[in-house]
Amino acid sequence: MPRSASGGRHELGQNFLHHRPTLHRITSLVSDTSGAILELGAGDGALTARLAQLNRPVTAIDIDEHRVARLRRSLPGVRVDHADVLAHPLADPVIVGNLPFHLTTPIFRRLLGRRSWRTAILLTQWEVARKRAGVGGGTMMTAQSAPWFAFDLAGRVPSWGFAPQPSVDGGIIRISRRDEPLVPDHERSAYTFFVRSVFTGRGGSLGTLVSRAARVDRNRAERVLRDAGVHGDGRPRDLRPEHWATLWRGLR
Repeated sequence: MPRSASGGRHELGQNFLHHRPTLHRITSLVSDTSGAILELGAGDGALTARLAQLNRPVTAIDIDEHRVARLRRSLPGVRVDHADVLAHPLADPVIVGNLPFHLTTPIFRRLLGRRSWRTAILLTQWEVARKRAGVGGGTMMTAQSAPWFAFDLAGRVPSWGFAPQPSVDGGIIRISRRDEPLVPDHERSAYTFFVRSVFTGRGGSLGTLVSRAARVDRNRAERVLRDAGVHGDGRPRDLRPEHWATLWRGLR
């Protein structure tokens, strides 16, 4: 296939999924949702063809114009757009895709800042999927988003299930928008700043970090931590979404 004007396969971060159990798993997860589907990075269309069989509106985007042209010919029932995942509107209820590993973080940030979609089923690096799902401890990005989204680790993908084969395994993560957020939408900016202040604070116990971030005395911070069921000798990564929401309500 000719080289894309956007770069070669390496520059585009393309690792095409051909692992049939994973293709079936992702399609099954999507089938449990409802509404139109947007696939990010369709590539050779291995997943696109399966999504098309769900008899729902499907839009597939890819930055490689040659693959877009081929998919348009092979899947006439699917809308295939030549588009950049970092610029295309994320407006469909269901977002699905095998993400370019080097663009995972900016895609996540962009996705979690949009209000229109309901469910996202994404294939990322295994460690990224684990961290986003809070396995082994949460990340700042997950904690900042958790009042509005639930993260679920939905499977591991062997590295040999991609072509070319990456150096790490992949992981499937499902992100669902909460019907009732744990923190009101209008407080999101202030809450996000609070979480960042806790994660980036230096030295001291969790009570000290929280008191500095919320600008309250340490006794109050430790009392709110106890009310939330959090041990003062823990770390920010140990807090669950419900902990963060309870802290916020007690300290705002």
